[in-house]
Formats: sequence, C-alpha cells, structure tokens
Amino acid sequence: MRIETERLRLRTWEDADRDDFAALNADPIVMGDLGGPLDRGDSDSKFDRYLEAYKSNRYGRWLVETIDGEFLGYCGVMSVPDDHPIGLHDEIGWRLIRKAWGNGYATEAARAALIDVFRRVKLLEVLAYTAPDNLRSQAVMKRLQLKRDASRDFTICSNRVGTWQGLVWRAQSDFLASAGAPPNNACSGPQARCARLAAADREC
Repeated sequence: MRIETERLRLRTWEDADRDDFAALNADPIVMGDLGGPLDRGDSDSKFDRYLEAYKSNRYGRWLVETIDGEFLGYCGVMSVPDDHPIGLHDEIGWRLIRKAWGNGYATEAARAALIDVFRRVKLLEVLAYTAPDNLRSQAVMKRLQLKRDASRDFTICSNRVGTWQGLVWRAQSDFLASAGAPPNNACSGPQARCARLAAADREC
C-alpha cells in the first residue's frame, strides 16, 4: 500500500529497507531527542514493531521517500497501549534523515498520513507530542493546525531517555476539512497528487 503527495511517497516497509532504517536510527543528531542512536539490534526490533503494527491495524509508521525512491525517513500514526501516562490513544510521529530537514517534508508527509487515518481507518482523534525544546517538531504541528491540549501533557521516566516531558497536540476528524482534503479518489486539478491508495489496496 502507498500514499503519494506532490513530492513524496509513503509506503509500507519491506525487509530490504532495514539498512536505511538502521542508518537513520544510528545518527546521533537525528536521534538526539530520543536518548541517542540505536544499535542494529534495537533498530531491527523497532522495524519489526512497525511491521507488526501495520499487519495488526492496517496503519502505522510509513516509510517516506521521494517520488524518485530516495529514502527520507518515516512518518505515520501508531496505536499506543493503555499503559501510557495518557492511556490508550493513537499518535502521529515522524523522523527524517538530516539532509531532508528544512524542506517541509515532515509537514507534507504528516498531513497525508492524517488524511489517510481519518478517511480510510475512520479514527476520531490522533495525538502528537514532543518535548518543550523540540521547536522543529512544534513548528510542524502548528503548520498542520493541530490543537494544543495542555490538559494531557505528561512526564515519563525511562532508562533510555531519563525524565521526558511531552507537550500534547491533537487532531480530530474535522482535520479533513481544515487540510482541504479532496473527496475520495478525487484530485483538485491536473497537476495535483492527492493522497491516494495504490490500486491493489483500494479494497482495504
């Protein structure tokens, strides 16, 4: 399955993508807000979780690449279990290789992923959260016009990242209207690439 935007393709993972995923997770700058880089074993375990999430839910973190097939990172919505401080919910996240930063790719990919889960999966709400000092991710959330929800801010403690404070934003099903999403299977002009499913997956 895949989704295409003006510049990007979001698609399901294949086993051959493990090396690119591991390189992303090994970059200390990219991983600076998550306790530092992952070794190959931890990266492969995370990769397997992403595969299983899509298999179970039909949505999850997508691989993000250019239309020409250059790997950029990942973006998408994951189901978070009820042992999280704010309980069971769905959360959108993204992580891109350094050379992809500053091009608006995270916003473009996240918008497409949100349109997909609200339209195809019929989710009612998706949360996004980041640390107070992660101004880059906060800027993406603002460009997406997500709503700040300070009542659900939380703090977690873990061996990997220590004490981490999450500031929460939310998107609800009315995101489709605010994002200007076209109707199913419709594009708004001859040059537009609407977020659309590959033909083989239209029944899903």
